[in-house]
Amino acid sequence: MNYIIGVGLAVGISAIGRWSRMDRERGFYPMQMMAIDGYYVLFALMGGSHAALVQDAAIAAVYVAAALVGFRRSLRLVAVALAAHGGMDLVHARLVDNAGVPVFWPAFCSAYDLAAAALLLWLERREPVRPLSGVR
Repeated sequence: MNYIIGVGLAVGISAIGRWSRMDRERGFYPMQMMAIDGYYVLFALMGGSHAALVQDAAIAAVYVAAALVGFRRSLRLVAVALAAHGGMDLVHARLVDNAGVPVFWPAFCSAYDLAAAALLLWLERREPVRPLSGVR
């Protein structure tokens, strides 16, 4: 059920983004990427573990960097980061002992991430968004 809800939410948000044309703004998916990974930091705070907070903040920094580079260069990189995050969700418990992560989260978030990545790749293939001009 968690997988179904994750995919459904990703499809719903992407559909609203498509209908409103917000998804054609360069920041739509990179901001999602940054917000998604921020939840693990929140869960570490909720779980009260300083070690988990430091570890999850370090992991989040990698995804934030990928979102920023993808925003500037190619939204396909953001799709790859979303897909990678979906895989990380499934092994997160082996990487970080974060007691604040809800039991349903890995399945839900991995399904969301993978569906959002697939949708972004599909949209980019149909109507590519050009890189920002003049950005180094």
